[in-house]
Amino acid sequence: MIWHDLWSIQIPAAEKVLRTVLVYIGLALLLRLGGKRDLAQLNSFDLVVMLLLSNVVQNAVIGSDNSLTGGLLGAAVLVALNAGMVRMVNRSPRLVRLFEGRPTTLIRNGHVIQKALHRLGLRRADVVAACRRQGADQISEISDATLSPGGALVVTLDEDHRNATIGDLRRENERLLTQFRDELAKLQARPNPPAA
Repeated sequence: MIWHDLWSIQIPAAEKVLRTVLVYIGLALLLRLGGKRDLAQLNSFDLVVMLLLSNVVQNAVIGSDNSLTGGLLGAAVLVALNAGMVRMVNRSPRLVRLFEGRPTTLIRNGHVIQKALHRLGLRRADVVAACRRQGADQISEISDATLSPGGALVVTLDEDHRNATIGDLRRENERLLTQFRDELAKLQARPNPPAA
């Protein structure tokens, strides 16, 4: 009895696949229309929405089926559908813009772009906190902060506040060595004072 209930799908497999595909498409559209804000999860409200969203659509995916086989079938369809969509969309820049949108600049040259925050429904305090997590102590240190279509906040610090890279250190080391060699060559080229 338990084994039968565990493994036998209680709704037709085609219905299970169709439900999963339709919920996937519906969620993709809702998240696209809802914007990058929900994906960025910049505050606790966004996190709550994302957690509840999966619970809200659960019954739409599984229907009246509680079998292990039905759950695994739904999961397999989701994974395969997502892999196919990602590969298809990434082949065309036009499809990327259509399905994912474009990055939105939130901060430029140390100044918050209020219009962008307002359009995305973001609070300044949430953006500032996210920028601090990326290494900016103050907004004035930021050259550019962009919210990507996937919800990631990409912060570029201005030149004075960036950490030095190994390449920067090598270039500075080479500059100092060249300067030292030039000074040493000048000292050696000076005529020696006559001995008294």
